[in-house]
Order: sequence, then C-alpha cells, then structure tokens
Amino acid sequence: MAMAPLVKVVLGSIAFGIFWILAVFPAVPFLPIGRTAGSLLGAMLMVAFRVIPPEEAYDAIDLPILGLLFGTMVVSIFLEKADMFKHLGKLLSWKSHGSKDLLLRICLVSAVSSSLFTNDTSCVVLTEFILKLARQNNLPPQPFLLALASSSNIGSAATPIGNPQNLVIAVQSGIPFGKFLAGLFPAVLVGALLNAAILLCYFWKLLSVEKDEEVVSTVSEVVAEDDITLHRFSPATMSHLPSEFGSSHDALGRIQSLSGEFGYVSSVRSRANSVDIDVQNPSSSGIEWLRASNASKETAEVAGTSQKEDGVSSRRVSRTYSNQSHVSRGEPSVLYLDSKENPMERWKIMLWKACVYLVTMGMLVALLMGLDMSWSAITAALALVVLDFKDACPCLDKVSYSLLIFFCGMFITMDGFNKTGIPSALWEFVEPYSRIDRASGIALLALVILVLSNVASNVPTVLLLGGRIAASASLISPAEEMRAWLMLAWVSTVAGNLSLLGSAANLIVCEQARRVQYFAYNLSFFSHLRFGVPSTIVVTGIGLLLVKSY
Repeated sequence: MAMAPLVKVVLGSIAFGIFWILAVFPAVPFLPIGRTAGSLLGAMLMVAFRVIPPEEAYDAIDLPILGLLFGTMVVSIFLEKADMFKHLGKLLSWKSHGSKDLLLRICLVSAVSSSLFTNDTSCVVLTEFILKLARQNNLPPQPFLLALASSSNIGSAATPIGNPQNLVIAVQSGIPFGKFLAGLFPAVLVGALLNAAILLCYFWKLLSVEKDEEVVSTVSEVVAEDDITLHRFSPATMSHLPSEFGSSHDALGRIQSLSGEFGYVSSVRSRANSVDIDVQNPSSSGIEWLRASNASKETAEVAGTSQKEDGVSSRRVSRTYSNQSHVSRGEPSVLYLDSKENPMERWKIMLWKACVYLVTMGMLVALLMGLDMSWSAITAALALVVLDFKDACPCLDKVSYSLLIFFCGMFITMDGFNKTGIPSALWEFVEPYSRIDRASGIALLALVILVLSNVASNVPTVLLLGGRIAASASLISPAEEMRAWLMLAWVSTVAGNLSLLGSAANLIVCEQARRVQYFAYNLSFFSHLRFGVPSTIVVTGIGLLLVKSY
C-alpha cells in the first residue's frame, strides 16, 4: 500500500498517537479521560481530519466480534450466579497436600478456567481466595499469585473465547472453534506444564521451607473480621487490555494507569454474631459460602439470639439472613433453609443451576461444531435470560458496555491509521526477514509481536499485524496462513507474561492482592519481571514449535 499524502499521514499519526497514549496511560495529567473516551477521541479525530470517511468509519466496526464479546459476557454473568467459580475455589483446596501440590493445582485450574471464561474472569474470581489460602497456611503468596496470572494467560490462548485478541483473530481469520483449539492445544498444554515447572524450580527452596502438610481449606470458614472486602466480579469485564472499562461501581480506586476490568468492590461489614452477614454471596472471590447442611443450624442460632433481643421471629430472620443481598442485586432468591422446611425452593435452585450449566455446554458444543461463534454466544445468552424468568436488567447492567464502545473506537482508529500507509511501509521493511517458512523468520516475527504487545498492548498489535502476517503466509500455502494466525494468537497472548504491565490479568492479580484486608500482598514490577522474562521466552519458543494448522 502506497503512502498517503503527507498531510493525511501527519494528522493520522497525531490521532493514533493520542489514542495510544490514552490506551497505555489513561490517567495522563494533561488529558485524564480514560481509555474508553480516548478510543472515541482517536476515532473522532480520524474522521475530523478526513483520514477516513464517515461511511468507512462505520464499516470498520466489526459487529461479529462485538456480538461474540457481548454473548460471552452474559454467559459468564449467569455462570457466576450459578456458583461455578465457587466450585473452582473448592477444587483448589480439596485434599491438597503441601505448597507444591497447591501450586500445581492453581496452574491447572486457572489455565482451564481461563480458556472457557477468559483470563481476566479467572483472576478476578480466584485472586483473593488464593491469597487467603496461602496466608492462613503460612505459605509465601508470591509463587501462587504468579502461578495464577501466568497460567491464566497461557490457558486463555487455547480458545477464541479465552481473551479479546483471540476473538479478533478467530473472526478475522474465519478459523472454526474446533480447529483453533486443535491447533493451539498442544502448545497450551506443554506451555502450561513448562510454566509450572519453571515456577517450581524458581521457588523450590521457598516452598520447601514449609512442611508438606495438608492445606487447610478456607472455603468452609466464616472469617471473623470486622471488615472484609469482597471483590464482586462483573463477569462482563473481559478486556485483556489494561483498562478501566468496569462499571461506574468500580471502587478499586484510581488505578486507571495500571488496572484492567475489575468489576467493582463491595465492602461488607462482617461479624460472627450478625444476622446481616452475606455468607452465601456467589459473587465474592475469596470466601466460601456455608454449606446448606450447616446453614439452617447457623440461622437458627442467630434467630434465637435475635428473638431475645428485639422480638423478631426466627423464620423472618432466617429468610433475611440468606436472601438479603441476592434480592437487592436481582439475583435468584436462594432460601438456604432446612430441606424439611422448604425442599421445593432448594430443588428449584438446583434445577436452575443445572440449566445454566447445560446451556453453557450447549454453547461450547455449538462452537466446536463450527457454527457461527457470535450467534452461538448470543443465543446461549438469551436462552439463559429466558430461563431466569425475570427482569433481565440487573444482569444486563453488569455488561461492560464501555468495553464494547472502546472496541468500536479502536476499530475506527486502527483502520484510519492503516490508511496512512505507515504500518504497510514498516511491514514491507520487516516482511522479507520474517517469513514463517524458516526459523529465523519465525524468531524475528515472534520478537516483533512480543515487543509490540507489551508496548501497544495485544489487541491493537493483532489489528495492526494480523492481516499482513496472514497475507504474507498465504503466499506460501493456505495451511501456512492458518498457522500464521495461530502463531499470532499464541505469541500475543503469552507476551502478557513478560511484565506486570503486559496483561490486564497480571494487573488484576496485583491490585486485588494489594487491597485484601489483613491478607494484603504487594506483587512488585521487578519481582514479576524476574520470573516473567525467562518464563515468557521459554514458553513462547517451545510453544511455537507445537503450533499446528489442520
């Protein structure tokens, strides 16, 4: 592609520069408007500067990607309500023996969950639980937090719904879900095992200090603290970009220059003798809910105390105890009463949860069968809304619409920047040395993707390089074109492990761990970098050898 006129090149570069600054540093003092507004500003400047006509700007918005993103957000919301992530927390501590066993479990659970529910979702849900599990067993938190962040990034590379850049690649390349999974699964499997092995080697002495005793589960305990900060996840927050795309309830503080989509934080007063404690909250990421068999006993004791004090009937207190927060959030009114008192309500809840899991499995089967990914996700989302059989507004309010808007602005900005001819000129210079039919070309291409993914973030990198890499590979063979797309997905995702700022999942783990009361831990930039650099280089290199096209 020839270079555009000089005026268009300069103005397009200015618009792209503003977008890039606000995407990487959303809280810059001279324009602290955030990433979403920065994306729209970049798009508006591209149109105002006549770099791209308004009609072409609308055409640049990729609706299938937005549809797939929206559908998976809604499905994740209902999975959260159905206690899916509570069961993942149980799996971590169930009959775990020693720190090394726990580390391997975290690697496995976070890798699998991130491939199905996105890496950011897994990190938001599991960070606080893992940190408390480590603290209460006198284990060093750093290895487990690094295991969660790095394994979530690696695992998310396996599927098109694992992270946003994979969504873009799957839609633009047209690679079916099954072939995408088959092409990257060997690399993800070996990469996750290598990452776990590197973690064990790196922290072997530190983990060997503690005795290999059975890890005490925190999930069945009600922590008697004056204040507990519960990180209530809005499952719509799928952005792999370090961003502030969360809802207006985001209370993780002004960490826009560091953090990704965290949903919002709800601070709860938690006392052991209070009838208001929400121990059944399925949105908390670190505290297990009381088992149904123990709930009636607990509520009976609370009810008896409350009767003596203020004359409230035990039945009324019991209902308030278990349903207070769920009704306020528009979630299912789960009455955790004795099965003899209200067995029908318990069966309804169990049936509803089973339906949520079945619909989710149906969506995954549809994706594996090669059906349209966007409409499969949207269909599953609407099926869950109908099954919920109530006003969908409380659930749909959790969708991160600001993330969808950010993508719209980014599509227009990237299309405008491509029309300046600058990316094509740079690629024409690099392309002869980065062909994927030779080892040196693959190494150079991987290096370029690694650097750009950490400088400009991975989604913009995919939008800038994806079509060009595929076009170059298509000159070799169609199979090599598919392999090029899969290599781009692999490298741009694993690149997030290089530094703390390379992935929103890293930042979610860092910020959540730092803000957990009584159990807080600060994962520093350099402590992550010392592990991230060797792990990223080894995992990326070995994984590239295993990426196949089918």
